[in-house]
Amino acid sequence: MKRVKITVLKTTLDRELAAEYGVEGLTACPMLKAGQVFYADYAKPEGMCDEAWKAIYQYVFALAHGAGTDLFYYGDWIRKPGVAICSCNDGLRPVIFKLEATDEVSQIGDTPVR
Repeated sequence: MKRVKITVLKTTLDRELAAEYGVEGLTACPMLKAGQVFYADYAKPEGMCDEAWKAIYQYVFALAHGAGTDLFYYGDWIRKPGVAICSCNDGLRPVIFKLEATDEVSQIGDTPVR
């Protein structure tokens, strides 16, 4: 299994939807910032939002196991092999991520107890 680089490309706020449904003073995601980088494989990286992780982990898992060496989804989504562009599922203020397969082999840090 390989590690996957997760880069926060941007945080957004849908002003129209936020005006209609959001609480007063709602802003773009306060947890993540453009340019932040995480590395992951089988587990959520420290500092990553739980909800964002739930939205992107299946792509991380796929890339960690070699999917995307060609193109995802029959070549009609992302033109760069080993890359996925995903977002969290916050409909008012989604965060956009770039996931990139790396050549770095994943290291499990814990030793199983018998």
